[in-house]
Amino acid sequence: MHDTALNQQAWLPTTRKELEARGWDYVDVILFSGDAYVDHPSFGTAVIGRVLEAEGLRVAIVPQPNWRDDLRDFKKLGRPRLFFGISAGAMDSMVNHYTANKRLRSDDAYTPDGRAGMRPDYPTIVYTRILKQLYPDVPVVIGGIEASLRRVTHYDYWEDRLRPSILIESGADILVYGMGERPMREIAGRLQAGDPIASLTNIPQTSVVRPAGDIPLARESDEHIVLASHEECLRDKRKQARNFCHVEEESNRQQARLLWQSCGDKVVCINPPYPVMTGNELDAIYVLPFTRLPHPRYRGKTIPAYEMIKFSVTLHRGCFGGCAFCTISAHQGKFITSRSEESVLQEVRKVASMPDFKGYLSDLGGPSANMYRMTGRNPKACAACKRPSCLFPGVCPNLHTDHAPLLHLYRAVDKLPGIKKSFIGSGVRYDLLQHRSADEAVNTATREYTEELITRHVSGRLKVAPEHTSSQVLAYMRKPEFKQFEQFRRTFERINREYGLNQQLIPYFISSHPGCRPVDMAELATITKSLNFHLEQVQDFTPTPMTLATEIYYTGINPYTGEKVFTAHSQEDKIAQRQFFFWYKPEMRRSIEQELLRIGRPDLIERLYGKVSVTRDIPNPKRKETRPSSYNPNFNPEKRRQAMALKHNNRTTPPGKKRR
Repeated sequence: MHDTALNQQAWLPTTRKELEARGWDYVDVILFSGDAYVDHPSFGTAVIGRVLEAEGLRVAIVPQPNWRDDLRDFKKLGRPRLFFGISAGAMDSMVNHYTANKRLRSDDAYTPDGRAGMRPDYPTIVYTRILKQLYPDVPVVIGGIEASLRRVTHYDYWEDRLRPSILIESGADILVYGMGERPMREIAGRLQAGDPIASLTNIPQTSVVRPAGDIPLARESDEHIVLASHEECLRDKRKQARNFCHVEEESNRQQARLLWQSCGDKVVCINPPYPVMTGNELDAIYVLPFTRLPHPRYRGKTIPAYEMIKFSVTLHRGCFGGCAFCTISAHQGKFITSRSEESVLQEVRKVASMPDFKGYLSDLGGPSANMYRMTGRNPKACAACKRPSCLFPGVCPNLHTDHAPLLHLYRAVDKLPGIKKSFIGSGVRYDLLQHRSADEAVNTATREYTEELITRHVSGRLKVAPEHTSSQVLAYMRKPEFKQFEQFRRTFERINREYGLNQQLIPYFISSHPGCRPVDMAELATITKSLNFHLEQVQDFTPTPMTLATEIYYTGINPYTGEKVFTAHSQEDKIAQRQFFFWYKPEMRRSIEQELLRIGRPDLIERLYGKVSVTRDIPNPKRKETRPSSYNPNFNPEKRRQAMALKHNNRTTPPGKKRR
């Protein structure tokens, strides 16, 4: 560890003893997090803490408080002078806790030693309610990805119902959505100046609850949109779908409108976001005094998520891919903010000075690795645009797809002392590498970048995400045609041959995505077999709040067109789709053959297994592709959590000892 590991004051304080060591008799802001405290710029709570500290405020962090006992973790630091801040952590808690088929996960990557059970379901709600009960007069600000993507009425997959804005359910005073540095600064500054919390109704990128009488009479104008109320959405799925379109479109506009949504006798008001952050503003965050280490309280323990990013460096924010199932652009935005080359090199030097660094950077990337410095050629066109994706259905002609700045950065990093190799672990958009610009200089840079990526920055395996092979399914996903992946595969193999390399291309795929039927998965199996892939990186679609795919899953229609879209909902249908990923496993063959017979595609049996006499039992022909509201109607998150807590405490907590 660094020498700073010996000086506990290098971290923001987490206990009363640490406050006293600093000589503090009060705290301005106390941040509660569902994650362990890692003082690294990849962890949101650490970033917000350092940003507020840079404003001259006294900030403390309470990581993973115990919500089951006498609530001493919520009381130990007392009341802050300004406000409490709450984040569920780097992931939505329900994605963190449960698999796609709603099975409880046995580990938590954001907890010491991967230990499960250290946060509740929906910690944003649980923590807020506890603090409001203990300190009813202290403002509570919620943020992070769980709050950000639940800021309006949303479908909750784990409870199979529409839930109102998390601002309503939690009772918090303000919700910060998206990347929260600027709104958190303004909230702290206004409260510091003596403004009452009730007056902070117009801060960009925040949401507040206002009286029902404040809602505009006109449904839509140049300044605002009145969404369908929560109650209307409960009655009419098409109104929920239309709401989604408004929210997504306004999230992707540089000049967004104010959104209103009624819920009972209250109104949620969502202020437009701040303008896109500048590169200088982003650089200023990365020079803050992060130790880049877990807090010393975790000495001797391993935090899996930290180990993954320990020697990585983030180059930019934002993603203009706009994939239908992804929450990145909904949270970070589609416009790219890139760090300066010098800012990146400065951080790489800091990583290289770490005692346990062996010379290998695990990742130089971002939400998508190769979007660094990419912007619109005509800023005015971008300002008027509300497209959710700059890559689908084709690369926007206004997008400047120049890889030259990124190529120059890679080479500058590799020249630094102590750097043996820099790998690209983030996802690469191969459609950007296949794109041909009208500018031949851009095409030359793209070819050079592709060659450099494959020959110098792949650690034996390059992971990319075609997601599916069906054109129809890919259209619902907002992903490029599969032929682009095949073209990239040929490029990858050619470059490997030319340089005498033996590297693998590892594709990611998704089953049960809206629009995907068993026959699409069967054809995916035959196509990937013909390409000699035995798939490893696969997942079943999980509906998460504020994505197009989730709205289709819940409503059964495409929100933008109104067309009906089939989606697998039952466990039976999901298993029937997922099994095709593993056609090569002997134990899967019988079930796959039966499914192919059921859907009337015996020809695909031959394509998968060769000419064989099929004598296996044909399954019940009455089985249909079902669409119940969920495939586990008896699932109850609260009962599951209680059972988990009981089992966990019985196993790990000695009598009379407080659980940590």
